[in-house]
Amino acid sequence: MFKITPKLPFAALQKSFEGDLYFNNSTEHEAIRMAYATDASVYQELPLAVAIPRTVADIKRLVRFAKTNKINLIPRAAGTSLAGQVVGSGLVADIGTHFDKILEINADERWVRVQPGVIRDDLNVALRPHGLMFGPETSTASRAMIGGMIGNNSCGLHSIVWGTTRDHLLEVRAVLSDGAEVTFGQLTDDEFRAKCRGENVVSPLEQAIYQQVSTWLADPKICQQIRDGYPNPNVSRRNTGYALDALLGEEREEGEEREAVASEIRVAQTTHSTSPSSLSSPSPLSSLFLPSLIAGSEGTLCFITEAKLNLLPLPPAQVALVCAHFGTLRQSLEANLVALEHGCWASELVDDYILQLTKTNTEQAKNRTFVQTHPTEGDPKAVLMVEFFDDELASVQVKAEAFVADLQDKGLGFAYPILYGDDTKKPWALRKAGLSIMYNIPGAEKPANVIEDCAVAPADLPDYIDELTAMAKTNHGLDLEFSAHAGAGELHVLPLINLKSTPGREIFRALLADTAKLVKKYGGSLSGEHGDGRLRGEFISYMLGPENYQLCQDVKALWDPQGIFNPGKVVNAPPMNEFLRYEADVITPQPKTVFDFSREGGLLEAAEKCSGSGDCRKTELSGGTMCPSFMATRREHDTTRARANLLRHFYTSPEKATDADYDTIKDVLDLCLSCKACKSECPSSVDMTRMKAEFMNTLHNDHGVSVRSWLIGNFSTLMKLASYVPWAYNAIYNTPVLRRLANRLVGFHPDRTMPQLKQFTAPQPGPGRGTAPKGGLLLFLDEFTRYNDGHVAEKAIDLVQRLGYTVELPKHAESGRAYLSKGLVDDAKQIAVKNVMALRSLVSAQTPLVGIEPSAILGFRDEYPDLVPDDLKADARRIAQHTYLFEEWVARELEAGRIGPEAFTTNARTVYVHGHCHQKALSTMTPVTQALGLPVNYTVNVIPSGCCGMAGSFGYEKEHYDLSMQIGELVLFPAVRATAPDVILAAPGTSCRHQIKDGTARHALHPAEVLWEALR
Repeated sequence: MFKITPKLPFAALQKSFEGDLYFNNSTEHEAIRMAYATDASVYQELPLAVAIPRTVADIKRLVRFAKTNKINLIPRAAGTSLAGQVVGSGLVADIGTHFDKILEINADERWVRVQPGVIRDDLNVALRPHGLMFGPETSTASRAMIGGMIGNNSCGLHSIVWGTTRDHLLEVRAVLSDGAEVTFGQLTDDEFRAKCRGENVVSPLEQAIYQQVSTWLADPKICQQIRDGYPNPNVSRRNTGYALDALLGEEREEGEEREAVASEIRVAQTTHSTSPSSLSSPSPLSSLFLPSLIAGSEGTLCFITEAKLNLLPLPPAQVALVCAHFGTLRQSLEANLVALEHGCWASELVDDYILQLTKTNTEQAKNRTFVQTHPTEGDPKAVLMVEFFDDELASVQVKAEAFVADLQDKGLGFAYPILYGDDTKKPWALRKAGLSIMYNIPGAEKPANVIEDCAVAPADLPDYIDELTAMAKTNHGLDLEFSAHAGAGELHVLPLINLKSTPGREIFRALLADTAKLVKKYGGSLSGEHGDGRLRGEFISYMLGPENYQLCQDVKALWDPQGIFNPGKVVNAPPMNEFLRYEADVITPQPKTVFDFSREGGLLEAAEKCSGSGDCRKTELSGGTMCPSFMATRREHDTTRARANLLRHFYTSPEKATDADYDTIKDVLDLCLSCKACKSECPSSVDMTRMKAEFMNTLHNDHGVSVRSWLIGNFSTLMKLASYVPWAYNAIYNTPVLRRLANRLVGFHPDRTMPQLKQFTAPQPGPGRGTAPKGGLLLFLDEFTRYNDGHVAEKAIDLVQRLGYTVELPKHAESGRAYLSKGLVDDAKQIAVKNVMALRSLVSAQTPLVGIEPSAILGFRDEYPDLVPDDLKADARRIAQHTYLFEEWVARELEAGRIGPEAFTTNARTVYVHGHCHQKALSTMTPVTQALGLPVNYTVNVIPSGCCGMAGSFGYEKEHYDLSMQIGELVLFPAVRATAPDVILAAPGTSCRHQIKDGTARHALHPAEVLWEALR
């Protein structure tokens, strides 16, 4: 772990700074600075400080401070850049927390004004009621911010119709390097000339920018130089160097023609009338439309504070997605040209390598049901996803089927499933997750972002890819994997390279150098949408020619004379194989662990699986569960990515760890709720819950266990003792004064109520229920149900018996969930061993193990196989195969036809169900909706909530209570309050039910209770 002691006057800056500033070596500050040392690229540098500006005045303060102290200022949005754009040793300014406001929506004129921290998908949620949308959509659109999209000129999968961010950028408000806040937008000829004369400018620098750029572009020799050196205008994704070619306006006739065609496609496929100009630069050369230059400049020219964006009508209501399967990659790229002839809206590719990896990815395995196999050749080598829109289902069917017929006539492909409506979302989710899924590959060789962003004209793509594949294999011994934007002439090409070795780093550089030659041969762009950054910056001179590169350097010097804005990106970049995340040729010993991390290659490799893609930066609007604390705080420090990065630092040299290092990791892990959502929702399957438990176990062994953690871990023992005097326990916790006092004594928040002791009493079989012709099950009576929710188990048993099954209560230990939640993994391992030994001879397909509390029973499927010793692993895995949540068991029996609606009421009721985090991560919500839908007139709705915020003991702890309730208020509490009093609320998790009670004063039932009450 590295430290730094800044000698700059940050403390003086802090006095006037309205936002947050992190610059010293305290545990919190160090953790935050380390969290910003990386982005989604392979680069790493510890920043001097991290600033979270709250106002434009704060940004101006940062600019003045950087200028005065001769340090660099790095504007940062979501940190999803793949070329190291926001990694550097200066002062990182994160605009994602406070600059997230939608300032104005003008639906009539179809534009919106936003701050740069607005997330693209969240913006479109706000625009949808107006029938409008912001078009460009990266695969990271659920967390990518407008400021970052402008910086990289982001495109996305529909760019062949909706264009790039530059195409929709109407106005930019920014702070220049002299501290002046300037608005760049469309000017009349008179306004433009006035600016050049120094009239109506806010600073001399603004005047100089207009004067000098217009002087360059008035020179025919420079214009021809740009035309000759920049990528072919038929390449729609051009992001190499500063976009001087975009300032040539109507002189780029071929590019204008391409954009006009794209607009015609969109106009033809929607009932809305949209002028072609909405997809092309709105600037004639005479008025010098500078937002086109700012787009793609990667924060190196100015600091954006606002943007005005052009909007598009929503696409037509009906969508069809053809997932064409091919036996060769080249066939799929030839089919891509056919797709473009048919006026598709998107044409995206996924190759066989990624398709194979999705088979073992928890989340994406659910999304690959469209994949078919060839009768003799097996799985496809590539799938081309081609999308069509129209207002009528019949019309979009005709378009999709015509495309398929054309492919068949040309002998391209072997399977052509067509998906409609919501079914199209699953393949798109799989495609977007492709890169991150590759980080699941064990070993030192990982997917390297190095030539992943090169673009050529679509017609050149088949030949270019053939040459690229041959070159990579012949020159460097590399096989390549492919995905993404075939329709735009860009495939994300990913080789596996070991960047921890010197030979790997040499290949890393040599491959890019060879690819640059090939891209230039085809008139392509070395960067299509991911930007130059520090990855491709040093190759811009070769790609554009020395004269154009000098012009780019002059642009940088004009806008930023002292070089304070994000230096070393685009121009004057250091060698691309320096400042990498990993040291070369260093052998790192694996830390000893209680969990078995052998599948990942070890605990360090488990942390290194994080690609940095930022999928954990979800909001409550984008859906999902990962990461609950970030959804509430919006701090990078609280993301799964930050936690993984700091654990990677820690385990790189654990033998040198100091007490301060332990404190730093403990700090960044503190707000991890152990919800397990990252295990499934993170494309790289980063299991932070398990890594946190392992770290805490080490911490406990080395530094002791706190009283509160010991009490929570020993919940079962303490509840057993309390069960001897339940009247006393319940009296204390039913009396507010006594409860608040008792809570304070153990470190719980005084306002948190406590669950009552409601012990389980085994019911006797009723008349006619002594035998069970349908079979039986083993009920795992977990410690939470046994002592606090005994009535749930009683009703569950009665329900199962009345449905014609026997229920056996085998002897077993507690689940161990409380120990795991506090990182007492050694204790949890002993319990896992006891339970596997006790149940291994009892559990089978005929007599499955069924549990009521998700967090307890799912331990058999998730943790137990990796906790028990080798001689019990086979037994643990077999038990896991036959272990079910109660709702899963009901759904299984329903599917088998052994349970039906005839046993239940026909009365009409509405049910709203909130899923437990572990249930959503390790199972799905489908079984619970199927089970609750057994009564024929029950309407079941899933509340689109993430974590409830309780998360076991987390919501009880005094320092976490407020955040716990804040998480609940994101979606769950408002949704519950909005339901009518007669609506049935269901929640499988005991913590979830308690959180609903404390947050809304409403009573939620376990699904077993709901079904029991619905019996005839």
